[in-house]
Amino acid sequence: MQSFSAFFAKSFLLLSTIFVTGFLSIAVTEQGFCIAPSIIESNSNAQTLYSKVTNPTLSPTHLQDLPGFTRSVYKSDHALITPESHVFSPLPEWSNTLGAYLVSPAMGAHFVMYIAKMQESSKSGLPPKHVERFVFVVQGLVTLTNVSGICQTLMVDSFAYLPPNSKHHFESYESSTLVVFERRYAYLEDHIPEPIVGSTNQQPLLDTPGEVFQLRKLLPTSLPYDFNIHIMDFQPGEFLNVKEVHYNQHGLLLLEGQGIYRLGDSWYPVEAGDAIWMAPFVPQWYAALGKIPTRYLLYKDVNRNPL
Repeated sequence: MQSFSAFFAKSFLLLSTIFVTGFLSIAVTEQGFCIAPSIIESNSNAQTLYSKVTNPTLSPTHLQDLPGFTRSVYKSDHALITPESHVFSPLPEWSNTLGAYLVSPAMGAHFVMYIAKMQESSKSGLPPKHVERFVFVVQGLVTLTNVSGICQTLMVDSFAYLPPNSKHHFESYESSTLVVFERRYAYLEDHIPEPIVGSTNQQPLLDTPGEVFQLRKLLPTSLPYDFNIHIMDFQPGEFLNVKEVHYNQHGLLLLEGQGIYRLGDSWYPVEAGDAIWMAPFVPQWYAALGKIPTRYLLYKDVNRNPL
């Protein structure tokens, strides 16, 4: 029979969860308590939506009987970085946070993409000068505070864009996982990007002529923004009609599902938790397989002359 203390602990945890997600989000800043405008949705589950990203089917534990095996591949025009080969280490200027860089200029990219695992009472650092940042929450809850002290609570499927040189920090009071994109901003005269906070479901579905997948863009398509982040959804059996070959670079993280990705002349089985880098002009194509839909998050540089 369950002890009274165990019952009390479970009841307290349940009431605490209902209070945080259903009524009011409160964050603690260096100035004290602040009421945090929240983009938490009542029908969302902060813990399980993208659980395969943080607990993939082919995790290191599941591969322990295959010493030396990895699905990761690095070539001159593309890379597949799979969870069993992630190497985590402390992130510079972040507290109580471990990061794994999945894409960086060392492989030929002009941006970085990394996973940040924030522990209890953790806090982010700032990117280098003139570097912009995009953050997408895949597990847990984080609070974003800007230079004015205004707080916003972000849960799974929420995101934030921070222009270059904008003072801000993310804090987490529980275990949380972020995927972060950073790049040196390509300035255009008379065009200044603004900070943006939102969630995937708030973004409209866009027309995709000649294609069957569903597309959402998380950032504005206007000139101040030199990259965008796409959320692309495929039902099982759907695939890209266009076999893309273009000058744009991509960084991709599979959030849900599985399928086959063609990169150059290679064909890779992929699943949730896998990351991909695509160099300019590498042939690329995807087909969704399995029993559940595919969703992936895709970085794409835009609105700048490639010269």
